[in-house]
Amino acid sequence: MAEVRLKPKLSTVLAAGGVGTAVTAALASLGVATYFARRVVTPEHEKKDDTWIVSVDRDDEGPDTVTLVAAPHTLSPGRYGLWLDHGDGHARVGEVVSSDLSARKSMDRTVVRELIDLDDGRLVPGPARWNSYYYCGDPGTAVGLEFEDVHVPSDVGDLPAWRVPPEEGAERPGEWAVLVHGRSAKREETLRALPLLHELGFTSLVPKYRNDQGAPPSADGRYNLGLSEWRDVEAAISYAVSQGARQVTLLGWSMGGAIVLQALDRSDYARFVVKVVLDCPVIDWGVVLSHHADLNKLPRLASMLGKALMGRKATRHLVGVAEPLDIAVTNWVARSDELRHRILLMHSRTDDVVPYGPSEELAKKRPDLITLDLWDGPLHCREWNTDSQRWERTVADFLA
Repeated sequence: MAEVRLKPKLSTVLAAGGVGTAVTAALASLGVATYFARRVVTPEHEKKDDTWIVSVDRDDEGPDTVTLVAAPHTLSPGRYGLWLDHGDGHARVGEVVSSDLSARKSMDRTVVRELIDLDDGRLVPGPARWNSYYYCGDPGTAVGLEFEDVHVPSDVGDLPAWRVPPEEGAERPGEWAVLVHGRSAKREETLRALPLLHELGFTSLVPKYRNDQGAPPSADGRYNLGLSEWRDVEAAISYAVSQGARQVTLLGWSMGGAIVLQALDRSDYARFVVKVVLDCPVIDWGVVLSHHADLNKLPRLASMLGKALMGRKATRHLVGVAEPLDIAVTNWVARSDELRHRILLMHSRTDDVVPYGPSEELAKKRPDLITLDLWDGPLHCREWNTDSQRWERTVADFLA
């Protein structure tokens, strides 16, 4: 899930002569709440550059490096990617080599990272966009796996999907994995998991879902926070079953976790699911929305109004959704007794986008089903980037 960022200036001139202060404040809160709610459910396909490349240094005797303006994401330990030229190019960077945070101005503070490879385009000083997926492209170009482009029939149309066969000799006949990316993310978010699943013998299916770029839109063109997208996961499981799957493992990142949980609850095909792996999942949208309201310094009244606007039939048109979005049904801490599947739940205590608290609470309520793996240090959905060996070992042990 991408962080919900609001424009710096939200207010409009709502007060007119003779309008009381209380009415003006109420109208202002309603306006802010409507704007906030619409931003939450609106796909963000065009993302702005958030990183500045200061210099690129080639060294015949040591590793090549790239110097970046220091920021929490560029200082994070691990391996990451850089989108270049508005997404036309891509480079991969490794661990921090050094940093200089002594400058008074933030733009003058820098961090030097190892340059692992330039996948495409030109790596030159200037703007770039941080890529927590690390990889770019498809399973073939990114991680060297054979794959097939297939289409998964769903109620909104055919969903493009990658189908990746298992490693020869390691096949688990009839065992499939369906991988679900997060809000305003791409399928490439899941590439980090494919080599492991390939090695473990799974046939992997990575579908786009409604309102993704290149996928059919929903009737309203808005995210429904998993409350409609679950049908696309159901469609993916149905496709896998039609191709011989007898058991399915679901993997979800961020909002993909919320989608997976709704599919487990609502789909008849949930009976084919044996295990679930969730990475920094949205366990309770109410907590996440309150968190982002606080990040954007919105009054609590506006946050509460935004949730109410989403969930009521009479006001759903203000948000732009075709059907009301009942935030209460996304609270799996409250609904913990309804869970029936074994779940590996990985979350970072330093997640800056989806608070880890609900994950910890849910694991405490259902220790019979949930294996909890809490991390310290990584930002949102970046556990693999920080320590890929730990991430892969944890997942492999759970799926063994």
